[in-house]
Amino acid sequence: MQEQIFHLQYAMDTFYFLICGVLVMWMAAGFSMLEAGLVRSKNTTEILTKNVALYSIACIMYLVCGYAIMYDGTWFLSGLTTVDVDATLTSFAEREDGFTGGAVYSGASDFFFQVVFVATAMSIVSGAVAERMKLWAFLAFAVVLTGFIYPMEGSWTWGGNAVFGLYTLGDLGFSDFAGSGIVHMAGASAALAGVILLGARKGKYSKDGKINAIPGANMPLATLGTLVLWMGWFGFNGGSVLKLGDISNANAVAVVFLNTNAAAAAGAVAALILSVVLFRKADLTMALNGALAGLVAITAEPSTPSPLLATLFGAIGGVLVVVSIITLDKLKIDDPVGAISVHGVVGLLGLLLVPVTNSNSTFSGQLIGAATIFVWVFVTSFIVWYVLKLVMGIRVSEQAEYEGVDASECGIEAYPEFVSSVK
Repeated sequence: MQEQIFHLQYAMDTFYFLICGVLVMWMAAGFSMLEAGLVRSKNTTEILTKNVALYSIACIMYLVCGYAIMYDGTWFLSGLTTVDVDATLTSFAEREDGFTGGAVYSGASDFFFQVVFVATAMSIVSGAVAERMKLWAFLAFAVVLTGFIYPMEGSWTWGGNAVFGLYTLGDLGFSDFAGSGIVHMAGASAALAGVILLGARKGKYSKDGKINAIPGANMPLATLGTLVLWMGWFGFNGGSVLKLGDISNANAVAVVFLNTNAAAAAGAVAALILSVVLFRKADLTMALNGALAGLVAITAEPSTPSPLLATLFGAIGGVLVVVSIITLDKLKIDDPVGAISVHGVVGLLGLLLVPVTNSNSTFSGQLIGAATIFVWVFVTSFIVWYVLKLVMGIRVSEQAEYEGVDASECGIEAYPEFVSSVK
């Protein structure tokens, strides 16, 4: 009887892990639709191409070397595609906590769940550098980020390794449940380095200091993308519980789902209200970014806050993202989709909120962890972007930018019935 229970728990935890991974993979569709909606129509095909390609590159690079770097595993999933049934059952039987303890699941399912997180980090970069970056320069950077930069910082955080042998973040009180810093702030840090070297889009900032709005082409797509991301986030946060096969963990999953949804809703409402106060209009793009900001804010710790606190945290994220988008615009940091604000600024907020409800973390540990992630990812990304700029260039020509990168990079129009740009 006990052996049957072990088999059932293993199957349930593995299946839950895989389904949550599928939900996170579906976030690739969310990023694609969100970014396609917030760029101009002449740049739509190229940004869709980037999202499909970056996901594929992330899967390959994490398989080849990323997972091994992050978790000291073996390359090409050696040892993860098979299961020693007798050894697994023995490990269950020898545990004092029986079948209610920590998660035990297929190694292949662990890889699959982790690889979609890598792709999410790279997707964040895509929107920030939209409309003026060369496609192949972007994809070359994706190889390095997903194969080395992200796995290195992941090894110091979720991997539990010491930072260059100097200190262990976990021992300092650092905690990031599902990746506000490890995934989202890391992606935003890489994006910021690229945006600084890339420069703003032509016409975004006038010589007299005026900021010119460049509206996206398709608000229905942007809204659909946000809702897809909202749905996928239940796998992002819920899967990070790592286990479903007993009462306490099943309840923890339910709490994470509840808090994730509450934070997103509060972020959207708070951002919408602030946009009315500041602009006298209900700005849809701010509401969409507000929902995403609420999700990022709660991602660092969705399991310990009460639902009301989760709502408050989401609302703070929604307010902060509006302020951040306005501030970055004034600093002439051109981010077409607000990715740096949503994932970077609010990602930091999420990390700093963790000690409010999680006594196992400390503010100092969170600050050191955030600084470690930012410095590593920003500096290494800046170096890679700079090398790419010297070797192949990272920005399209002024003429190509004017005509749209769909024409110069892909040769296919997204809306050929309405726009004719490809020669």
